[in-house]
Amino acid sequence: MTETRFHAMPDGRRIAFRFLPGAGPALVFLPGYMSDMAGSKATAVLDWAGRQGRACLLLDYSGCGESAGDFADGTLSRWREEVLALIEAQCPGPVVLVGSSMGGWLMLLVALAAPQRVRALVGIAAAPDFTDWGTSKEQQAELAAGRAVYEENPYGPEPTPTHPGFWADGQAQRLLGGEIALTCPVRLLHGQRDADVPWETALRLSAALRSADVQVTLVKDGDHRLSRDGDIALLLRTLAALP
Repeated sequence: MTETRFHAMPDGRRIAFRFLPGAGPALVFLPGYMSDMAGSKATAVLDWAGRQGRACLLLDYSGCGESAGDFADGTLSRWREEVLALIEAQCPGPVVLVGSSMGGWLMLLVALAAPQRVRALVGIAAAPDFTDWGTSKEQQAELAAGRAVYEENPYGPEPTPTHPGFWADGQAQRLLGGEIALTCPVRLLHGQRDADVPWETALRLSAALRSADVQVTLVKDGDHRLSRDGDIALLLRTLAALP
């Protein structure tokens, strides 16, 4: 495994990352909400890249994993800035963005900010616009009033927070209401037993993308994480088959 290093942002943020040098295009894994680069899908992608001689970049957003900062300060705009900075610093050529859940929203925002750098996108239960469809009217009223919302966390003992700053920024970054002006190949993997992100979101995203090279793969018995051995094998086959 590559060791964890830190990238210094201009304002002093220190972003933890692991980089594996190799052939391009480099794979860049973007974790989900409250997740980090130690997750099973991220490490599987890194291990596969090593076997293939491919470059690979993993990172923790500020306030997550090994990166310093307060999670409550995190926003899509802030984390997009960090991803773009690390791509610029570590990956001289084209990249393939692999985004899990919220990371699937973030990969779209990164690609829109630097389309010339992105060769392809792979979304795993991609969740664009979840600040909108994933929150009730009552929750949105609380968030708009500046109060955090907490929900039961099926993956851990602590409740999952949504902070007002993240929600407001997310509402300003919604994409599904119009065309998403990306033309690169896109592969979307989604479990039909996903209790967090409706699988129909993958179809909505496919329809919104300008690219004609979009493929959606539905896993009938797949959950939100898609982290079983068979799910990870599907992800790696998808990466291997990219043009």
